[in-house]
Amino acid sequence: MSYKVAVVGATGNVGREMLSVLNERAFPATEVVALASSRSVGTEVSFGDSILKVKALEHYDFTGTDICLMSAGSSVAKEWAPKIAAQGTIVIDNSSFWRMDRDVPLVVPEVNAHTLDSGMKKGIIANPNCSTAQLVVALKPLHDKFGIKRVVVSTYQSVSGAGKDGMDELDRQTKSIYSLGDVVAKKFTKRIAFNLIPHIDVFMEDGFTKEEWKMNVETKKILDPKIKLTATCVRVPVFISHSESVNIECEKPITADAARDVLRNAPGVIVIDKRENGGYVTPHEAAGEDARSEEHTSELQSRLHL
Repeated sequence: MSYKVAVVGATGNVGREMLSVLNERAFPATEVVALASSRSVGTEVSFGDSILKVKALEHYDFTGTDICLMSAGSSVAKEWAPKIAAQGTIVIDNSSFWRMDRDVPLVVPEVNAHTLDSGMKKGIIANPNCSTAQLVVALKPLHDKFGIKRVVVSTYQSVSGAGKDGMDELDRQTKSIYSLGDVVAKKFTKRIAFNLIPHIDVFMEDGFTKEEWKMNVETKKILDPKIKLTATCVRVPVFISHSESVNIECEKPITADAARDVLRNAPGVIVIDKRENGGYVTPHEAAGEDARSEEHTSELQSRLHL
């Protein structure tokens, strides 16, 4: 089978990456449509060897569209996801708006694709925060085998998580430092070049940031509500690729060797642990890599009844 796919937010970093992945994976699409706000109409975006001209979301008829991938922010998702789903299109939203809605499955295919078997009451699927997504892919096989009780995680999140503006700010500040110019912080609350910022999203009443809160509640919804988790999220001066340090406490005895064996056989995970100079992977090397399998892509399509 083949499908008609629309990408909302196609001019943004994530939207462009969605188009790139659809092409790289040779997703069976008869037609791919790039959508954004009216001010972006006519903008050209790449899709493999083709060029797509952006159309206006507010004027687009979704009749006959099978899948809509949304990466246009929470306000757009709040308004448009229900309207698009009402036309019979499955909406997969990348924003935070629908993640904790009880009637919207929060899905990472390698972890909990089975939740789609219970249906999609609103025709919408959410995907978690980027730091949560990579965490639960590693936690899932360990939880199945050993039963995770507690997680302490520290993140080292690249500026790409703040979008194009974040990446531009790191680039601009770095150049200013080398040229002895003024360093201006606009996107981030403090200088990010050659610095660390322990502040992602907004601060909440309990002192945690919302990014840290997201990792807690999303992990519970995706994996197991009984898992206790605390997170410290830090923005680092790296352009692409988030990193995490994770400490877990399990119900059953676990050794480092046993954990490595489980993770080596886990979908979406690559174990690199040579314990020698250069025997590890860094964000620079991980950028652009994808350990996800075609098997899970096919499984997700079947669970969506596509």
